[in-house]
Amino acid sequence: MGRSFDIAIIGAGVGGLAAATLLRRAGHRVVVYERFAAARPIGSGLMLQPTGLAALERLGLRASIEALGARIDRLHGLNARGGLVFDLNYADLDPAFYAIGIHRTALHAALWGAFAESGAAIETGWTIVDIGTGADGRARLIDDGGRTSPGFELIVDASGARSSLRRLATQSKARPFAYGAVWASIPDLAVAPATLAQRYVAARIMIGHLPVGRISADSAPLAAFFWSLKPAEHPAWRTGFDDWRKQVAQLWPALAPVVAPLGPDDFTLATYMQFTARRPFRGPLALIGDAAHATSPQLGQGANSALLDALALGDALDATGDMAQALDLYARLRRKHVRFYQFASAAMTPFFQSDSRLLAEVRDLAFHRLKIIPWLRREMLRTLAGLKTGLVASATPGELAGTARAASNVGVDALVPMG
Repeated sequence: MGRSFDIAIIGAGVGGLAAATLLRRAGHRVVVYERFAAARPIGSGLMLQPTGLAALERLGLRASIEALGARIDRLHGLNARGGLVFDLNYADLDPAFYAIGIHRTALHAALWGAFAESGAAIETGWTIVDIGTGADGRARLIDDGGRTSPGFELIVDASGARSSLRRLATQSKARPFAYGAVWASIPDLAVAPATLAQRYVAARIMIGHLPVGRISADSAPLAAFFWSLKPAEHPAWRTGFDDWRKQVAQLWPALAPVVAPLGPDDFTLATYMQFTARRPFRGPLALIGDAAHATSPQLGQGANSALLDALALGDALDATGDMAQALDLYARLRRKHVRFYQFASAAMTPFFQSDSRLLAEVRDLAFHRLKIIPWLRREMLRTLAGLKTGLVASATPGELAGTARAASNVGVDALVPMG
């Protein structure tokens, strides 16, 4: 057990709340700084992979999340000609594996409940723009109004893909993707039960439907609906919404009753970027989640990775009383997994969201056929489940979530995965 630290966490999203809860439970003094007047989720739904579920198990939240969410057993995708592009079932890798589709509001509520019970503090209405150093040598947060926080020994940036502070930790630059998406929460009419279902028209159009369960025990089941869109084309999409709605009904008739009552204001535009910090810390600043590694949601790993980051940071601090050593250990614990999924997401995205006809043809011809080869099928499933740590390496959900680390008192070197 390392000594306790004074820790500030920027952002009350998935990674920030998870990190705050874990660190406070470990005996650290924790304050979360949130830019909104009240912490709230942004977005529709997401998938919790076996890795994310293992992380929630360590937080004591898996059962409550599974009770609200929708079990997802497979990924199924068809092209415009009805040709099969994807049909991957988690159980083909391990009968115990599945994902959970969850609405962000339900996930946030569960994380918020654990955070509130932990005794960590929160300060709202702080838009952090810089870090300064006090006379005592401790780091202080500076907001856009010039306010300065008390001193901290560690600042954890969990503020997301558009972090204003990661420039202080890395010289890496973000690269925006040409395509984003519009998202909406819709009633789940059992269009595709237990399935992340997708339809593709070349690589220019991707429609997705993901059951996400209920926001609360007494609410109706929902699904997340998304449509690929270039951010620059968003105004034209809004103007031509009626024609777009007809296009959706033509491409996917089962969704016609769902989109019929919707208007453009029911959708949120999401933009994506590729960013990877070569080293996710510098001095007293550590980056977690999208602040450390942002990419497209093509492989559905964002929230899962943020949870794994929070666990790894907590375990690293627990293993040593030296801050510099702890942050170096945190980076080593996450390096291989993060690097693989940053590479894989960037490589896969143009096959599904781009203007390339060639890549779409390659996808349609090859992707489903690749699974005929047993080894490739396993690797595709391991990639989907969030288990890969390299081109030919993988780990179990428990290994990635540090379940064994939490249950043992091994030394620092033994915490670092060998694969």
